[in-house]
Amino acid sequence: MKGAILGDIIGSRFERGGAKDYDFSLFTTDCQFTDDTVLTVAIADAILHQEDFGEAIKTYALRYPDAGYGGTFRKWMRDELEEEYTSWGNGSAMRVSPVGWLYNDLETVLAQAKATAMPTHGHPEGVKGAQAIATAIFLARQGGGKEDIRQYVSQTFGYNLRRTIEEIRPDYAFDVSCAGSVPEAIIAFLDSKDLVDSIRLAVSLGGDTDTQAAMAGCIAEAFYGGIDPALEEVMNAFLPNEFIDVVGKFERALQVG
Repeated sequence: MKGAILGDIIGSRFERGGAKDYDFSLFTTDCQFTDDTVLTVAIADAILHQEDFGEAIKTYALRYPDAGYGGTFRKWMRDELEEEYTSWGNGSAMRVSPVGWLYNDLETVLAQAKATAMPTHGHPEGVKGAQAIATAIFLARQGGGKEDIRQYVSQTFGYNLRRTIEEIRPDYAFDVSCAGSVPEAIIAFLDSKDLVDSIRLAVSLGGDTDTQAAMAGCIAEAFYGGIDPALEEVMNAFLPNEFIDVVGKFERALQVG
């Protein structure tokens, strides 16, 4: 979960810039948390208090209305959307990481990942993206190797994970769909040597940088065993106390579980 927040903050300043840099300063004054972080915390809070995911997502979005939501989502959160909301975008996958962390059997992980997606991302691709990220986190937590994760996610969700970031980068462009961003974020993790490397690789694609870094980062956190305390300290400087409090409570719940 912290890996998602860290990736979001680091990737935020490159959003829509199209730059394909790898060697960049991790933090500058242009960094900020975005909707990826807001809604990740919302999911964690909902799990902690056994609240409805849709209500929690809407409550947090209204509390932080300027975090960079898409136009349709903004209408939904304000109860202005007349049609059914079944997005195929990566908003479902960017916020799902708490599910991959908390639940200890894959059947529950898949069911809960779907439940977090359904309020806004009920399209099959939206559900699949959330389930793929949550599954990768779960498998990493359970000690699965990268090849185990690659094979399981590929076979279960039909993503092509046999590419490399170096192969993808030259022709890759901004893409907010789950189908066009979730596999690439997973590959950034698979190609990485540590958590920060996974975030750098995700950002270097020059796409939906904050979201892809969040997705890669949350899997890498589970696989590599957490984040460096010094990085966490800087990360927390960008966050409101409310978010830090929820993350702390979630971590304590993990320890109890």
